[in-house]
Parts: sequence; C-alpha cells; structure tokens
Amino acid sequence: MLIFDKKHIMILPLNIPAYPSFTDDELVAFCMANPDIMVERDEHGQLHITMTPTFVLGSSNNSELIIELGLWNRKYKTGRVIESNGGFFLEDKSMRVPDVAWIHIDRWNAMSKEEKRSFPRMAPDFIIELKSETDSLRYLQKKMAKWIENGVRLAWLVCPDSQTTYVYEPGKPQLVVHFEETLSGGEVLIGFSTRLSDILEY
Repeated sequence: MLIFDKKHIMILPLNIPAYPSFTDDELVAFCMANPDIMVERDEHGQLHITMTPTFVLGSSNNSELIIELGLWNRKYKTGRVIESNGGFFLEDKSMRVPDVAWIHIDRWNAMSKEEKRSFPRMAPDFIIELKSETDSLRYLQKKMAKWIENGVRLAWLVCPDSQTTYVYEPGKPQLVVHFEETLSGGEVLIGFSTRLSDILEY
C-alpha cells in the first residue's frame, strides 16, 4: 500500500519473489500489462511504483511546461519533446521516467522504429522533473543526480512550493533559479528561455 502523511507520499518498492529482477523485455511487458501505474527501476534492479493520481494543479503545470518547450521546439525543429509516460533504459541499468524530456533531432532520427515504440536505451538530452506537493525533495534530488550521471546534458527540478528550480549540468555546480528569474536552455536548448512565474500556478 502507499502511505500518506500531510506532505509526502512514499513510493512503494515492489518485490516479486519469483523474479529477483526483470530483464528489460520483462519490464516493458510488465509496464504494458499495468498501464494505470507508473513504474521505474533503479540501478539495483528494485522496482518503484506510484499509484496515486496526479492532482489537477500538478497536471496543469506539467502541461504548461510541455507546451512551453513544445512551442520552442516547433519553431526551431531541433528535437522531439516527450511527455510524462516516456521511459528510458539508462547506462546504469535503471529505467527512469521524467515528467518532460527532449531528444536532439539527430539522435531521434538515429533511433529505429522498434526503439521509438518501446523504452529506448539512451539518456534524453534534457529532462524536467516537476515536484508535486506529495513528492520528497531529497528523493527527487537523488534522481536528478542519477539523470546527470547517466548522460543527461541539462536537467531542471521544478519546485512550485518554493518557487525555485534546481538546474543540473555535468561538471557544473548546481544552480538555484527563482521562478521570477529567466531560465535558459544554454548550449542544449539553443534559443530557449522561460520565466516560470509566467506559466505556472503555485
């Protein structure tokens, strides 16, 4: 079961005695057989599931982030935007699911149709994790570090409760940007910038 308190939801570790760990293909099949839950696998093979529905405010904010990135991407046509159901097999053997992802067009075009119809074995170039009222900040910060370790070039952890965004890039110190300040896509999302106070409700 999932255990709630006033601030957090505990993500449930799932153990299946007959399967010490799933192969990648078994994990894909498990996800397809259980479309109503969000499943991730950490680097140790442990499955983590979330069964709680997204609150409407969080869903709206996630949509706004996708729209903002999508409008820029539609203009420059430099990649593909992935929404919050797209999973990725990473180099450390984990399978993780960001709230928003972006893949450069050259890497997208190099993918086979089979890869596009499953969870590709690659790290996106850019990801966003959107903290909800029930998420643990510490858990998400650890997850962001794993994204960067596995090849993500730029990652944003967006926290509406504190109106701040934590910016992660390989080899650079973590930045903290207030919603009233301008966020830049830097050398990854060239020409992209946004001020989250203009698009998110909190």
